[in-house]
Amino acid sequence: MTDLLNSEPATATATEATDAASTASYVDRRGTRHPLPDVAAEAQVRADDRAHVFHSWSAQALIDPLPVAAGEGSTFWDYAGNAYLDFSSQLVNLNLGHQHPDLVAAIQEQAGRLATIQPALANDVRGELARRIAEVAPGDLDKVFFTNGGADANEHAVRMARAVTGRRKVLSMYRSYHGGTATAISLTGDPRRWANEPSDGSVVHFLGPYPYRSSFHADSPEQETERALAHLEQVITLEGANTVAAIIIETVVGTNGVLVPPPGYLQGVREICDRHGIVYIADEVMVGFGRVGEWFAVNHFGVTPDLITFAKGVNSGYVPLGGVVISQRIASHFDTVAFAGGLTYSGHPLACAAGVATFEVFERDGILERVRDLGSRIVEPRLREMAERHPSVGEVRGLGLFWAIELVRDRGTREPLVPFNASGADASPMAKVAAACKQAGLWPFVHFNRMHVAPPLVISEEELVRGLDIIDAALEVADAELG
Repeated sequence: MTDLLNSEPATATATEATDAASTASYVDRRGTRHPLPDVAAEAQVRADDRAHVFHSWSAQALIDPLPVAAGEGSTFWDYAGNAYLDFSSQLVNLNLGHQHPDLVAAIQEQAGRLATIQPALANDVRGELARRIAEVAPGDLDKVFFTNGGADANEHAVRMARAVTGRRKVLSMYRSYHGGTATAISLTGDPRRWANEPSDGSVVHFLGPYPYRSSFHADSPEQETERALAHLEQVITLEGANTVAAIIIETVVGTNGVLVPPPGYLQGVREICDRHGIVYIADEVMVGFGRVGEWFAVNHFGVTPDLITFAKGVNSGYVPLGGVVISQRIASHFDTVAFAGGLTYSGHPLACAAGVATFEVFERDGILERVRDLGSRIVEPRLREMAERHPSVGEVRGLGLFWAIELVRDRGTREPLVPFNASGADASPMAKVAAACKQAGLWPFVHFNRMHVAPPLVISEEELVRGLDIIDAALEVADAELG
């Protein structure tokens, strides 16, 4: 990223970056280079943001967003010169890190040739990206409908399922997040749904598997699978199987816990859908494109859904992009019947160019293989060792470079360190853990009583170990909260 930042190595801690402020610099949108720290620029960014930007999911007067000057690889810098290891990949979308030169170059080249074109016309990078996605998708999922992000991908997937089946209801898990638009927020099971109700009244929620906090009183992963599937079957029976168009499931539940499905669960969902003529939608907005070491997480579990929704990692969010990968059965329904859906920016050339470059980087640099290696060789053993030493850690779980550390007050009772959907003073223990991470130069992903580990897939081994060291130290803060 030499064109954007000239500083100490990306492995510098927050303190080291501050000490090196005299050498750190960034290039602004007009192409002018400025040294860090830059007090005046920070003040202007903060003033504009507070006066005019309306932030999502926030009480506007109670937040103070950090002004960010630049980023490179797994690190970003604020205007004070502090460096932060990005252990959340922003919103678990920055799979190839900040300012990857191949993605930046692809966008620049495309902008110089054809910046945009309407979706009714054919375009080379749109077609190539669709072909590449189809080639790595399981089974006969060979068509791609492009959207601007994950929420509208889920909206359109549901629309397809309803059109094909002639049914209306959609089932989704309570522990889920599927987006903020009308149907997507209804599909969402977590508390962000509450303030938006009523919306789509044809959504029904069910309990998914969660062995650590089993709703089914299971005492093994296999029993959790059996009982969770029986519960889903009962919900379908009580709702009327012939009224259910689709079941949508995050292949690995993301923000709501990094919940890896126990053995046989997704295969059981597939069988239930086949038996009742229900469309199986796999939401892979967060876990697709390498996050768990596979192009699509369903590949890890050996299951083929009818539709896969994606976004985020397809091009690391450099330009907004999402989509639906469609099986032949679903796609063929629309051969002579118009699909009642569309978006002005469907398959935007700049976004697709970055997507094609993403495939090239993944293949050239062996990204899937390195994710599996780093996850199994570095992350998993280190987190399990932390769990042994820290009494505040109830469980660690995950795959690839996607893990959760669940914090508790008591390992025996499994009481969460903070209450469900805690805010204000109730959330203070987790806020202290997050603050300890930031103070040490790591930007964490904290949700409820969990810390998630989701760094860019290009993170170096040294950076990964250093980030885990910071989390290890921050867990002492959580331990101290146990009294």
